[in-house]
Amino acid sequence: MQHIQLAAGQIVQQVLVDGRNLNQVLDESLRRKSVWTPQQRAALQDLSYGTLRFYGQLRAILELLLHKPLSDQRIYYVLLVALYQLEYSKAAQHAVVDHAVRSAQMLNPKISGLVNAILRNFLRSRETLLEQAKQRAEGKYNYPQWWIDELQAQYGERSAAILEAGNGHPPLTLRVNRRRGTVAEYAASLEREGIAARRIAPDALQLDKPVGVDKLPGFFDGLASVQDAGAQYAALLLDVHDGMRVLDACAAPGGKTAHILENAAVEMVAVDKDEQRLQRVAQNLQRLKLEATLLTGDAAAPESWWDGKAFQRILADVPCSASGVVRRHPDIKWLRRRADIAGFAEQQLDILRALWPLLEQDGKLLYATCSVFRQENEQVVAAFLAQQPDARRLPLTLPDNGQLLPDDQHDGFFYALLHKTA
Repeated sequence: MQHIQLAAGQIVQQVLVDGRNLNQVLDESLRRKSVWTPQQRAALQDLSYGTLRFYGQLRAILELLLHKPLSDQRIYYVLLVALYQLEYSKAAQHAVVDHAVRSAQMLNPKISGLVNAILRNFLRSRETLLEQAKQRAEGKYNYPQWWIDELQAQYGERSAAILEAGNGHPPLTLRVNRRRGTVAEYAASLEREGIAARRIAPDALQLDKPVGVDKLPGFFDGLASVQDAGAQYAALLLDVHDGMRVLDACAAPGGKTAHILENAAVEMVAVDKDEQRLQRVAQNLQRLKLEATLLTGDAAAPESWWDGKAFQRILADVPCSASGVVRRHPDIKWLRRRADIAGFAEQQLDILRALWPLLEQDGKLLYATCSVFRQENEQVVAAFLAQQPDARRLPLTLPDNGQLLPDDQHDGFFYALLHKTA
């Protein structure tokens, strides 16, 4: 276990110090640990994700326990991981402490005794330290201060629930491929496999307990896909019909592209500026036995890839802060900076301006983000409408004028449907 603990500490350090993407660092680490069992791999993922999910609290506790900075910062991140295990895992406390001491001995034998003292001090004074950590907003909510301030300013009393939802474990939700069967039929096949699920949206089944995709009946034959229920609104709100020409302008990894094709027989063009991520779109479509034209290109510069033929529908699922999906990507909370939000908003408005000429008259464009910040959502749409006289915002059946907030059924998303008038 100390090797897993040590690897998790290294991953967390690379995210927080080097600003690297958690999934990328974790994948690299797992490739180096090719002999590890599935259980060991799952443990490494849990320790890495969990430590980052509760980093605000764990950092506050560790600062209370440390009387001066550690001479070896590698030990700092091993301690964070160990504190996560002691507070949130079912591992035996004595084993966690013992493994942390051994990890420290591998890195710097001179500090191993200090590691033992710090962790045992936490166990002795746990309740007091937890209460003291809550006195700081970052320790209470597990977000950077600027993020907390933004949500409190925008949502008031609801901000606490948004923050809390972002620290939970995300549900596993499936999208049933309606071209291959009904939701009821797939629910029955899950039941036969002993997998409990409930329907929460037209094409969505939420599992009571997550399972690997290899356990899902017909997954590799394209009967179902993993997709958050909030993300599944995109294909439904876009109002596609057979025979339409449809553009998914920021398509990777392809879940929304596929869902649109599952709903209607359309001429689909999927564009993404990342060629490697576009390959994932191709793989998803192949598994689902669906077809689309895939183009590598920048949604903000369509002159490099557009053939001049207008679209009846456009999905603009634009790059954003991803503040609505932090429970799936806890590193986002600590990698984002306040200034990033304004940068995203500028990029989003550029994409809307660039895509609007590609939409034929009387067509519809769905603007989508996985953000809960209004600067990227309402404010971008308002700015675009003020500049574009032939654009009209259509009403949606969603609450909060298209702003989905994270809860036990879906992540945080925003949708605005724009109609091109005469």
